Amino acid sequence: MSSSGRITPGPQAVLLVVDVQNGFMPGGPLAVAGGDQIVPLINRLARAFEHVVLTQDWHTPGHASFASSHPGKAPFETVALPYGPQVLWPDHCVQGTVGAELHPALQIPHAQLVIRKGHRRHVDSYSAFYEADGQTPTGLAGYLRERGLQQVVLVGLATDFCVAWSALDARKGGFAAAVVEDATRAIDTAGSLAKAWRDMTEAGVQRLQSSDIDVPEGRR
Repeated sequence: MSSSGRITPGPQAVLLVVDVQNGFMPGGPLAVAGGDQIVPLINRLARAFEHVVLTQDWHTPGHASFASSHPGKAPFETVALPYGPQVLWPDHCVQGTVGAELHPALQIPHAQLVIRKGHRRHVDSYSAFYEADGQTPTGLAGYLRERGLQQVVLVGLATDFCVAWSALDARKGGFAAAVVEDATRAIDTAGSLAKAWRDMTEAGVQRLQSSDIDVPEGRR
């Protein structure tokens, strides 16, 4: 903490920038309302962190999470898959497509790692730490531990899915976790946003605003 009571990220903190990709932006196949509005704020916040990790949804064509892979099903319906309930989505963030690319206005040149997730055809992966089966690791937890990083601050898309699942898995992995609420945006289908915040609060995830974080002027 700084002398003013605001948070000053230290050398053990990492900013986790979740899925700031074209496919989730207005006009994209799985548009998150206001998703483009958070990009300048994320760029600014990143200046406060020595360590930054980015994630990308990176689906195969015909991925199991796509409604188009389930005849007769529509986006936002839920089906049972071997690892549990799965919300079905429009085809989005397919490997190697423009939709899977990071938003062109995202400017974090000092980011040190990109985690690609959801690249196994038969299982989804909201979390940056584990696939949706809850057992298959992405390797992020090991990376953070080996780097001595203990505090995960999350921003990006979408609050109620990939951000929340990542925050919850960070806590399960023994990391401190915080979500910067105004640097995220939600899909909010069937009460998912309210549930995500309840789950995160119960797990000890801190709920921050960008104004709580000290950003050194002129850094990077």
